[in-house]
Amino acid sequence: MIFQRAIRRELWNTVGAVFTTLFTVVITVTLIRILGDAASGRVASTDVAALLGFAGLSYLPVIISLTAFISVLLVVARSYQDSEMVVWFASGLSLARWTRPVLQVGLPLVILTALLSLWLTPWANRLSAEYKERFRNREDVSRIAPGKFQESAGGDKIFFVEGLTSDASKVKNVFVRQSGGSTDTVVVAEQGAVVFDARGDKLLQLFRGRRYDGAPGADAFRTIDFERYTIVVSQSAREATENKSARSMPTYRLITEPSNDRLAELLWRIAMPVMCAVQMLLAIPLGFVNPRRGRALNLMIALLLAVTYSNAIGILQAQVGSGRVAFGVASWSLHAVVLLIIGVLFVLRDNTNSRWHPARLWGTLRRTLLVRQREAA
Repeated sequence: MIFQRAIRRELWNTVGAVFTTLFTVVITVTLIRILGDAASGRVASTDVAALLGFAGLSYLPVIISLTAFISVLLVVARSYQDSEMVVWFASGLSLARWTRPVLQVGLPLVILTALLSLWLTPWANRLSAEYKERFRNREDVSRIAPGKFQESAGGDKIFFVEGLTSDASKVKNVFVRQSGGSTDTVVVAEQGAVVFDARGDKLLQLFRGRRYDGAPGADAFRTIDFERYTIVVSQSAREATENKSARSMPTYRLITEPSNDRLAELLWRIAMPVMCAVQMLLAIPLGFVNPRRGRALNLMIALLLAVTYSNAIGILQAQVGSGRVAFGVASWSLHAVVLLIIGVLFVLRDNTNSRWHPARLWGTLRRTLLVRQREAA
């Protein structure tokens, strides 16, 4: 049909314009934030481009979902504003017939959102955290420099080495002070070297030295002589990153190793493509505009409902994370309520071309009653 082809073409053009605008705004704000982190020394300046790319991938599911909703909303509102919907209804078509061209355009967007949400976004979050962790770990190792005292990134260790051995493979005359609660530990050794274990942890191995344990200001302390002593400088970036947040975990781990936090993250990932499709359907009846009154108020109300929908998913995610709501209930209940609201809005906004419109149902019932009365007479 000509109308549907025109709708699909206009939707694609609007999707491109809206996505470009939203993505540009988000990337600009993210770039400013990352540059601020680089200037303050929280991330490496050489990692700015990579971190910006990872942040862009993590924001894409939300951007695409919002793009789909705004695009459908703008196209439907323009059709009302330019009285094209009058022609649509006069052709004997109902508002529900918009769902076909909208879903034809929205299906690729929903699939793309699912791929990003379930696979690419966790991968991007994981690599972004690894870059930041690698930078912090690199700082810890570089601080073990000859001739000066240096504090670890965690603030619990102080290192000092006098110099390098003749072959430059080890450091000599090492001093390490480590504080932990009410007890301080001081370690001195003739030689030391930075090594990596099988898991990728960075270790400082000390040879032929002495360890002193005691509380500050106390008279008693313990002395231990050793031939080799190992201090963990930093954990591997991958292990530390995966233990920090479920946002960086692969989706299959969220499913196979469930916990409240991981089920909450899984709920959000599944909700993103579903929300993209549901919001596109929601935008069709919300796009109603009275040509004589303008469309600003209607668009503001529609955007408010979309934000409420997204925030409601965030609230459900928090409830699942705290164990107050079961994952099985939260994964479908909100979407079912929104679909029910969409059905009601379609009935209210539709014209009598729809056979499910209340006015048409009443007319059919009335004619049936009249026929039966005549037959009875």
